[in-house]
Amino acid sequence: MKRALQKRSEKGFSLIEMMIAAVIFILLCGAAFALLSVAQQRYQTESQVLNSFQEARFGLDDIIRDVNGSAYPAKNLFAFNPNLPFKNFYAITPLAWDPGYVANSPCIIGTTCTTPADFDLIIERDVDYWNTDGVEWVRYQLQGTTLSRAAVQKSATLGDPTSDTNPAFVPYVQNVMNNASSAQITQFQTVYPQMFPGGNPVPVFSYFCYSPFGPPLPCPAAGSYNSPLNVTDVEITLIVMAPTKDAQTGQLRLIELHGRGHSLNPVQ
Repeated sequence: MKRALQKRSEKGFSLIEMMIAAVIFILLCGAAFALLSVAQQRYQTESQVLNSFQEARFGLDDIIRDVNGSAYPAKNLFAFNPNLPFKNFYAITPLAWDPGYVANSPCIIGTTCTTPADFDLIIERDVDYWNTDGVEWVRYQLQGTTLSRAAVQKSATLGDPTSDTNPAFVPYVQNVMNNASSAQITQFQTVYPQMFPGGNPVPVFSYFCYSPFGPPLPCPAAGSYNSPLNVTDVEITLIVMAPTKDAQTGQLRLIELHGRGHSLNPVQ
């Protein structure tokens, strides 16, 4: 009698109980995998934003470094050597210009200059000063949404910096949206209303010129000093877009970086 009761008390789960447990387990697994998928999408988006930020940050740092080193070495450093035959061993100006560089006729920034301009900049400096190959022309130009860079030796016969650098461009920073179209700017401002003031493109490069009456002025306001020869500072703004939209919201992701370079050898 006791053995029969003992057997009846050892029965297992019923089929319905097993099915209910299985359904609960499946629901929990589904919820866990859904959260994992969201986390993975979020990680991918943030990784792309971080990569875009790092690429733009490195590009900005390089531009600032080039501006800081512009107009070096100066002509007066070679005054002790009157036999120096080549003008490519010293920088005659912080920024090269177009048109008129070959004729030594500086253009007017914001009016007659093709470069320096909002999206085009040519810096004159000795990049590899440890060598004895002279000064380089370093150029940055926004081509579509790619900020490209070129670096060539300054011609000993003072060739044209624009034509000499044109074949040497290589992509440098991708997805730069400073010169976006009106439709794109409208789309961006729905998410980032503080970007693109007035709904206009944002210059990558803004120039400040020497002023004898105080601190450097924005070059268009510098009057007779509004010239590439007198540029002391270049302000850089980069607006970079992540290559894909946010995985959760479906919105575009942009970052905006600012920096300023100061030429240590302005006004030759």
